Amino acid sequence: MFALVQAAGWPIWPIILASVIALGIIGERLWTLRISVVAPPHLLTDVAREYREHGVRETMLARLQGHSPLGQVFAAGLRNDCSTREIMKESIEEAGRLVAHDLERYLTTLGTIASLSPLMGLFGTLVGMIEIFGASTPSMGSGNPAQLAHGISVALYNAAFGILVAIPSMIFYRHFRAKVDLLVLEMELQALKLMEIVHGERRD
Repeated sequence: MFALVQAAGWPIWPIILASVIALGIIGERLWTLRISVVAPPHLLTDVAREYREHGVRETMLARLQGHSPLGQVFAAGLRNDCSTREIMKESIEEAGRLVAHDLERYLTTLGTIASLSPLMGLFGTLVGMIEIFGASTPSMGSGNPAQLAHGISVALYNAAFGILVAIPSMIFYRHFRAKVDLLVLEMELQALKLMEIVHGERRD
């Protein structure tokens, strides 16, 4: 592996750095964007039962706030359980926007890496081409074979590594965007059910 890095030359290091950042983001988002973490399936049932038995208590709100993103949305709505349906809906929507913003964390960076990696590979390719033309000088005849080979290596390896980083980055960026949209929709549906339960329009 180190031999490949040496053959690719110094332009490969920004691509390697980008790949490390992309891997970190992908791992973190895979762990964070689990439905059991964002919108636990049984949370609505538990909250509805506790609300019917004890009403809204500060301990309940504090527990929901630290429980999950869906819990934060529920807590925002339950703080206004005595208000009108419109006020409760507005508080839920405000909390939902903040939660959705948190769910999209780092995705812009991942998308940027997916877009820039091929350009960084192209930059390395240009550096390699410059070395190739630099090796072909009138005083050296056909050129220095070692320098010529190194220029070709720089050009090809950087282009390949740039594409290699861009493909999985773009795949996971699209996957996470779709996953966030799905999770936000699920939370909206769960919050709507809670609002209907609070206002007596739904039993469960």
